[in-house]
Order: sequence, then C-alpha cells, then structure tokens
Amino acid sequence: MAETWLVFGGALLWTAFPIAYYVLLPAFYLPLMTMLFALIFRGIAFEFRFQARLFRRGWDYAFAAGSLLAVLAQGLVLGGFIGGVPVESGMFSGGPFSCSTFLGLLCAVGLVGGYALLGAGWLIWKTDGPTQIFGREVGHAAVILTAASMALVSAWTAFTVPEVAERWFAWPRILPLALMPLAAVVAIVLIWRSLWGSNDGRPFVLTIVLFLLGFGGLAVSLWPYVVPRHATVWSAASDPATLRFVGTGVLIILPIIIAYLGHAYWVFRGKTVLGAGYGSRSAELHVGRRTAASRNELHLS
Repeated sequence: MAETWLVFGGALLWTAFPIAYYVLLPAFYLPLMTMLFALIFRGIAFEFRFQARLFRRGWDYAFAAGSLLAVLAQGLVLGGFIGGVPVESGMFSGGPFSCSTFLGLLCAVGLVGGYALLGAGWLIWKTDGPTQIFGREVGHAAVILTAASMALVSAWTAFTVPEVAERWFAWPRILPLALMPLAAVVAIVLIWRSLWGSNDGRPFVLTIVLFLLGFGGLAVSLWPYVVPRHATVWSAASDPATLRFVGTGVLIILPIIIAYLGHAYWVFRGKTVLGAGYGSRSAELHVGRRTAASRNELHLS
C-alpha cells in the first residue's frame, strides 16, 4: 500500500506543482530510490519468509532491514525538505548527498521511533498474550525516542533556519502556536500512561494524534512554500485547466483508495490469534471476524 501512496503523491506533485517536482526530485534522488528498493526488498522478504523452512530467521532480518532502510530514507528526505534545498536559476544546484545533513539524520531517527510507536500501538490493539506484551515493552522505548527526536528536530530547526524561528516565536503569534507543542507533550504523556492501560486501542489512536500534530507543526513552519524559501503554492501551481483536471482525478481515485483501506481494516478486524494461518482451526476463532475472512494468511508464526 505504501507504493500506491508514493505513485499517487508523485503523480499529483508532477501535475499540480511541476516546479516543485523538477526541483525536489533531483535533490532527493538517492534517498527516494533507496526507499523504493527497500520497500521492494521488504515485500520480497515477507513472501519468501512465509515459504522458507531453513532460513526463515534470515528472511525476518531481511524484512526488518528493508523496513529500517526505507524509514531512514524517508527521514533524510524530510530533513532535507525542512532545511531547504540549494536552488539557482530555478533549478536544483546541490549534489546527490545534499540531504545528508544533521537535521536529516535527526528526522530519520525520529521517524524510526515514530513508526516503532505506531507498530507497538497496533500490536497492543490487535493481539493478545506475548505479542501484546512485546508491543507494550517496545512502546516505552519508542515513546522516549520519538519525544526526544521531536524536541531535537524542533530546537535544531529553530536555531538553524531563521525563517522557521521567526514563524514560531514572533509576538503575538507565539501564543496560539504554543498550543500545538503543548498538545504534543500531552499526547506523549497520555501514550506513556496508556501503554499498560486497559484500553488496547488508545495507544495507537494517540500515536496517530501525535503524528497529526507533527504534520501540523511542519505545515506551520513551511507554509505556503512547496519548495522551502523558493516557490510558494501559488507560484508553483499549474495552470487552472490542469488543476481542474487533477482535482477531478483526485476526487475519483482517492475514494477508491480509502474504500480499499477500509475494506482491508474490516477484513482484519478484531484480535489476531497467535499461530492462526491458512487452513488453521484457530483462524476461525478470531474475535469479531467473519468466517469468509478466516483463510487470510496472517504470517505471524
């Protein structure tokens, strides 16, 4: 599903904001290609791991390595985007490693913690027994790593990017904007307290809230730029006819993707029983699951 969003986002960027596409894509060629190959490798490892008998542990490590590499590449792209890319005469003027900055590394580490926290919340919500306990234990380390990385990224950006510091700390704008980091702190505290709570779904929902607050902070820092400090949403936009065409396509494609995701969540609703798989009797015992969905391979054993 990640590949679907990547293709959808890339096509949307190309058609709606062509200036951003031909400036940003060369700036992030290396991490983006690394992420794509890592996602492909992860999918291969997932399928081979299910079929393997002698080297299943090796495919486990391969799956983990592909996932980690994809997240690190995303972090480098995010850090490079926040810090800004070198532009001369409307074109990218840097090198292939321009995004490999300290800010990019901080964002990469933060995304590892954030995705680990999402995964831990999902395990707490969807499993029981040892797997759920594992999710609760991993969640503690993930919360610490995520909170520390968010604080470091925010501080480093404020000190190194004057435009961002001016956006956040100018008086009296600082008063309403301060509510966003305060809400993030509250969300982190609530996640920490809910990891061993009785509501299994709460850590996952609160982590989504934390991610949305992070996206909100990013929007505050960079709006209205598509290419930070170089091209705004209005100056980089395509002509009105193209935007109308793209908008029609989005209105058609986006509901289809959301419906597919909703169907997938519906099929795999309820708790997952450890060891349940294709043809397994325990697959019929999943809480809240229809019989028609019991033959889906869960790949948990």
